[in-house]
Parts: sequence; structure tokens; C-alpha cells
Amino acid sequence: MSQITAHAVNLRTLLNDRYTVQYYQREYNWGTKQIEELVEDLTNEFIEFYKEGDRQIDVKKYGNYFLGPIIITNDNAIIDGQQRLSSLTLLLIYLNNLQKQQTNLPRVNIDNYIYSEMYGQKTFCINVPEREECLTSLFETGDYDITNEQSESVRNLYNRYKDIERIFPDELKGSPLPVFIEWLIDNVILVQIRTDSEQDAHKVFVTMNDRGLRLTPTEMLKGYLLSMIDDNTIRNKANDLWKSKVVQLKEIEKDGDGDFIKTWLRAQYAQTIRERKKDSENKDFENIGTTFHKWVQENRDVIGLNYSKDFEDFILNKFRMYSDIYIRLKNYSRTFNKDYEYVFYNADRGFTLQYQIILSAIKNDDTHDIIDKKIKMVSCFIDQFISIRVFNFKTVDYSSILYTVFNITKMIRNKDISELSEILKRYINDMNLTLDGIDGFYLNQFTKRYMLHILARMTYYIEEQSGINSNFADYVNRQQRNPYDIEHIWADDYTQGNHQNDFSTEEEFKQFRNMFGGLLILPKDKNRSLQDMEYSKKVIKYDSENLLARTLNENCYSNNPLFLRFMSRTQLPFKPYKQFDKQALLERQSLYKEICKRIWDVNKIDLLARCK
Repeated sequence: MSQITAHAVNLRTLLNDRYTVQYYQREYNWGTKQIEELVEDLTNEFIEFYKEGDRQIDVKKYGNYFLGPIIITNDNAIIDGQQRLSSLTLLLIYLNNLQKQQTNLPRVNIDNYIYSEMYGQKTFCINVPEREECLTSLFETGDYDITNEQSESVRNLYNRYKDIERIFPDELKGSPLPVFIEWLIDNVILVQIRTDSEQDAHKVFVTMNDRGLRLTPTEMLKGYLLSMIDDNTIRNKANDLWKSKVVQLKEIEKDGDGDFIKTWLRAQYAQTIRERKKDSENKDFENIGTTFHKWVQENRDVIGLNYSKDFEDFILNKFRMYSDIYIRLKNYSRTFNKDYEYVFYNADRGFTLQYQIILSAIKNDDTHDIIDKKIKMVSCFIDQFISIRVFNFKTVDYSSILYTVFNITKMIRNKDISELSEILKRYINDMNLTLDGIDGFYLNQFTKRYMLHILARMTYYIEEQSGINSNFADYVNRQQRNPYDIEHIWADDYTQGNHQNDFSTEEEFKQFRNMFGGLLILPKDKNRSLQDMEYSKKVIKYDSENLLARTLNENCYSNNPLFLRFMSRTQLPFKPYKQFDKQALLERQSLYKEICKRIWDVNKIDLLARCK
């Protein structure tokens, strides 16, 4: 083996180079979980050092964060580490776009760490030609059209960027932003291992990853639990069950076994969580997330693991039951099931904390019927919690509401049906936020990620209630050939119609154009073909689309008995519009609010508690 060198480098140094990836290693396959962990780890570490009022110069006093090794050849072919570097590039692109919006803050120039440019072509840190168009579009606009994208890697890059948009904590978007960026590029450290040849690089990679028996936390936890069971026959039975469930969990996700155990332990046993401030210590929540096998041993009394029979029960009953429920929840989150629709809705909005909240409410001795009710009730509550916050422009990002979610978890832990129903309803009613926030709801950078979901829910609701065969999943599926997009009822043309009479300035018109009541969903090709058309022509086209769009056309109100019966039953103020002016938009906003009050009605929790 030729010469091998290794030394610590920060991102400022590392990202000044450009790296190639061999064709057989080019797939970018990180999922939402990996991005969430990366962003959470980085931001939590930064908060350990940052104090209010710090400036960029103060980063010199901050500590470092070790992000692991990368293996590179001397001609800059990256053998191990492209997933992390690709993800860090996405994070830097997002931070750069965030800086464009925060014009009142000092700007940290990070362009050179994202790309280099020659002859008008951008070359990104990981130089893979098929990614350039997507990364360039994300860098310049923060968006990219993946409708016809064939590359799975590119689709993953786009989706992970959107994850970063969703999960980056609000508390770092203001004055801490430039300080965080400086810390990220100067104090996040990797060990760069360089070899003369690709063959040597692969040998190093194999040595680092294959030598010795590296047990996962799941395997170490199993070993500990089994060692505490006295009876050989029962121990073997517990071992077989454990292995069987781990296989099922890994079939769902690569790290599904560890994800489940963390979720289960946090849901059922964690009592404490670290405060998000400087010098705070890790508590139950964080320790379970990093070394749950050690946490269980250190907290065996809290869990109730005192005798051999307790360890038997922990695996044969509790582990079995909660893993089965977790697997069910994961399946409901991926395939729409009307009986468990709220789990799917929450997953569609990227709310990964729902599994923890749901599992917390379920007792080990609950019957199957009680478990089903609790899944429905708690997932319905979560859907309402998310929606009310969004309608009031309050974030539901992972890091921002983690503490709130943990308190909800403890609040509903192991409650019976009647008490659970009262707690959930009381929480919604005491939120100091209501659906009245819809009066001022509109499309902007924050609501854009939720608006398609909301409009799809409304469309699905009125169609289902009117006896139309409808499928919510079709409306939000971005993978289909012609996905649905948000449609503005008004074209982006101040000179059309009566806009100049209704609005004194074009800016005021543009603000009203984005109001909730002025939006629909249409298939992408229809949306594009109609977007510049004046309303009097659009409304004719709407008559052949989904029911929410059709309600603008007078034809919807004749020869449509099921819809008319639905209107009569609900007293919802639907009406057609030959002209859609400012007054019509405000009326439509009020209609949407009333529809939403029926979709997100807190009394549904009681109905689910009583259902058979």
C-alpha cells in the first residue's frame, strides 16, 4: 500500500476543492431521517456555544464539532463521505438562500464553498453532471421541477433540500444566522484520509468498516436483555422473536429497528429533555437517541426491569406489541387507509414525531379495539395541532416544537380512552390559536409547503361528502406524471378585469392574489395552460376539473343532486361567480374557513373515541 495521510480539516478548507465520484458510487440516497439527524446535531451543538448578542468574530472562541472521516484519493475521487458532503452542500445552499431573504443581517460569502464557475458553468462540491441542473436551480431559486426527473439521486437531493427548509430551526434564522454559518464552515471538522490510488482507498475503507465485530445499539440492547433471562427455553424464544421483529422493522427502513426502539423508549419511559440553551446537559430524550442500550441498563428501575420475568415480559409482550403497532403506523403513513387517514395526513406533511406521540398513549394491556381507537384519536389530534399552527403562521418544524411534543407525550402517556379524549380536546381548545386565523391566511414562503396539502384536503372532503369517488393521495402525489399544483384564480396581470378599480396599487393586488380564497389545485399541465387566462375563460375550464374548482361555475349547481344535498346539509355558502373580483375572493376566503372548520373539528376526537 502506498503512502496514506490523514489530517483534520474544516469545511472552509474541504469545500474549496471539487470531488469526483465513480459511476458505481454516484447514488445519493440519504433519507429524511439522516438529514434531520444532521441538522439537529449541528444546530444543537452550535446552541451549546452561542449566546445572545454574539457576533461572527466570537466564533473563534467556540468549540469544534467532529463529523467523521472521509476517504479521498490524491486525484480527488471520493471513496467514502459523498453522502455527507452532498448533504452539507444542500445545507449551505439553503443557508445562502436564507441570507438573501435576511437583507438586514451581515452576509457571509459562502458561494465558493458551494460551487466554482468557469465558462458560465457551475461545478459543485461533488461533481456529478446529472446533479448540476437541480443544484443550480436550488442555488438560484430555492426550487426545482422534479416532475419528469428520472434520476433517483436528483429526486433525493431535491427532497432533502425541502426537508432542510422544513426542519431548520426558526431561532437560528435571525441574528444568529451569520454566526452559525461562520461556525459551520470553520468549526465543523472532518478527518480527511488521502491515498495515492483508488485501490488503496478501498482497502482503507474496508479496514475501517469490516475489521472486528461492531455491534449496533439494537444488538447490544438485545444481548443485555437476554442475559437477564434465567430460563434457556424462554431466552431462546425471546431471541427468535427479537430477530423476527428486527427483520420486519428493517424491511420498512434501513435503520428501522433503532428508530423504533428510540421512539418506543421516548414515548413510554423518557421523563426529561434537554433545554435548548447554552451549557444544558443531555437528558433522557437525548441519551435514548444516542445510546439507548446504555440508557436502558442505567434506568432499569424506571422501566421496571428488576427480575427475570420482567425481562421476559419486556421482550415477549411489550417489544412485540409496540413494534407491531409501529410497523402498522409506518404502513398507514405510506399507503392511504381511510380508517387511519390522519396518520397518512401527518406523514404527508413530514411530521415524523407523530409515532412517538401515538405510542405514548397506548398501554401494554390495551385491547386491539382500544389500540385502534387511540391511534385514530391521537393522529386526529396531531392533524388538528399541525393545521391550527400553520393557519396561524406558527412553525411545526422538528427542532422548534420538540419540547412541546415531548410535554404532550408525557401528558397523554398510558391514559385511558375517556381521559385521553378530554386531554386532547382541552389542549386544542387551550392553544390560544384558532381556525379564525384563516381570515388572514395566504400563500407565502412559509405556507407554500403546506398549501397543496390543505387545498387537497378541502377538495377531497367536499368530493367524498358529495358521493364522488375521490382519492386524497392522488392530489398530493408528486411522483405521478402530471401532479397537482396550486392554481391562482387570478392571473398575474393587474390590468385584467376590475383589478385596477379594486386595488390602488399593483403590490396590493399581488398580496390579495395570494389569499387562501383565491387558490385551487389543478393538474400541472392545466395549471400552466390556464395561468395567464382571464377569469371569464378560466371558469369555463374549471367545470371539467375537481369539485372545488367546479363550484366556481354555475353548471355545478344543476343536475348535481348529491353536491346540492351536501350544501343543504352543511349550510356551506357555495356560490358560482361569473366575475371574480375582490369581494368574491373575500367571500371565497370565508367559505374556505367554514370548510376547514368542518375538516378540523375538535369534536371529531370524541366521535373517534365512541366509534366501534
